[in-house]
Amino acid sequence: MAEAPRVPIDAQHYLVTERLVKKFDQVVAVDEVSLSVRQGEIFALLGSSGCGKSTLLRMLAGFETPTSGRILLGGQDVAGLPPYERPVNMMFQSYALFPHLDVWENVAFGLKREGLPKAEIAKRVDDMLALVQLTPYARRKPHQLSGGQQQRVALARSLAKRPKLLLLDEPLGALDKKLREQTQFELVNIIEQVGVTCVMVTHDQEEAMTMASRIAVMSKGRVLQVGTPQEMYEYPANRFVANFIGSVNLFDGTLAVDEPDHCAIDTPIGRIHVGYGTTGTVGMPLSVAVRPEKIEIAKQRPDDVPCNLFQGRVKEIAYFGSYNAYIVVTPQGHKVRITEANTSRHDLSDITWDDEVWFWWRDTAGVVLRD
Repeated sequence: MAEAPRVPIDAQHYLVTERLVKKFDQVVAVDEVSLSVRQGEIFALLGSSGCGKSTLLRMLAGFETPTSGRILLGGQDVAGLPPYERPVNMMFQSYALFPHLDVWENVAFGLKREGLPKAEIAKRVDDMLALVQLTPYARRKPHQLSGGQQQRVALARSLAKRPKLLLLDEPLGALDKKLREQTQFELVNIIEQVGVTCVMVTHDQEEAMTMASRIAVMSKGRVLQVGTPQEMYEYPANRFVANFIGSVNLFDGTLAVDEPDHCAIDTPIGRIHVGYGTTGTVGMPLSVAVRPEKIEIAKQRPDDVPCNLFQGRVKEIAYFGSYNAYIVVTPQGHKVRITEANTSRHDLSDITWDDEVWFWWRDTAGVVLRD
């Protein structure tokens, strides 16, 4: 097969999808997705089940053929290449380790199939096992390992072939919560040491925000927003992203004031002030998103709060160890979630169920959303 024409490699656009579409009969699973992944970064596709993220990953791997669009890797269009001709390796959620082979042989399997010299295979396998800190376990079978160790074997096997692109499909989904949190940092450190470009699929927002340098949130086959974890959390582009990334309070209303340095939105609980302009039209429908940890709460009315000050009654309280969560219901029936950090073991809040409280936030805390 003739090699696809190449263009100069651009590290800022190492992996590019151009208007990528995948249809199954009349169902559009991936809908004109255009993305750009930098060389050496960990990029996460985040979304709920059925949003198209796994189908997109399988197209990158070559297991699904695009209905239309292009996939460029290092300047080469690989959309038409079969999986075995792509410099890509994929690690599955199940790890897919061979139960009859020991750890060393599992890592060596792909290298043997490529026909590499025995000395080269031995060096690569030993290097990979040292990288994932499993050298002492080289002769154990997969069933003799913990879930986290099996995950590292699968990663070593994927990296041993030195792919240009590493694809991770729910890489930590088989692990329990505590082990998953511990393994997230280990996995990132290993990938960064190798320097491979990585695209991972997950439905776990905490996993994406911990591991990825940038995130693409998907829904119904489309990418709704791309950004760093901080950008996605602090500046969501729409209601879906605001709801999907973390917890959020959404206040629907209409634009009442719009100036270059501030705006105000009239909502059922009252007027909400935001510390920047929207370039919108007065009267247009808008929403304001406010994260629970940015809202302050007290039983006494504060003296120095110029705006965004409201009242309500505490209906629910939950203790999470590091923070308390309150559900406050306003007189208009709007439920507001507020979280308060527990900074001292003995510093207990005096707020309890059914208390009348005041809550407020700065005008810099809210984000205006148009859809």
